[in-house]
Amino acid sequence: MVSIDREEFAGERQGLVDWLRRGGIQNEAVLEALLCTQRHRFLPKGLRQDAYLDAPLPIGRGQTISQPWVVARMTELLLEPSPRRVLEVGTGSGYQAAVLARLVDEVFTVERLRHFLSGAKTIWRELGLDNISSKHADGCLGWASEAPFDAIMVTAGSVQVPEALYDQLADGGRLVMPVGQSVQRLLVSDFKEGKRLNSFREGVRFVPLLAGLD
Repeated sequence: MVSIDREEFAGERQGLVDWLRRGGIQNEAVLEALLCTQRHRFLPKGLRQDAYLDAPLPIGRGQTISQPWVVARMTELLLEPSPRRVLEVGTGSGYQAAVLARLVDEVFTVERLRHFLSGAKTIWRELGLDNISSKHADGCLGWASEAPFDAIMVTAGSVQVPEALYDQLADGGRLVMPVGQSVQRLLVSDFKEGKRLNSFREGVRFVPLLAGLD
């Protein structure tokens, strides 16, 4: 059981969740996870007053913490097949992994920018989220030694899905990722009996998925 702290900014979090519900987010477990997760903890101190606006915010190194509606929407899409083991590509601030950790058994997350990992680990530990494993690695390569995964979420955009990620998806698994060049849309890709069943959902805007380490 993970810890739940609703004290600081509790009213603002409730207001955000109410806004997301009115905005079309239907999965109540996802909304509860966002209500229980202190987004302000994952932001630079100077931006914490804006933590519960439905907007992306900069976290440094050209990266952002995603808009809460996008976090909620990608999460509810990912949860539809009821995954237990999830790979996240692009740890960033650590917020998305924290939300996922309240909803699935195990979260594995990889980040190419070492700068972000130590801070995220500290916050996860303080929040009692002990079901997250993280690694400094090229996200385009996934985490082969822990595969297969029931679901994979990619929190950066590309014109196509790296083939290594498909190779790490379990049969019956689902991948959710922003795909596109000038315009991105959420790709939902279900892997069943060796076939990929793809559908495109809402338009989004993410930083680019980059290979290599930094």
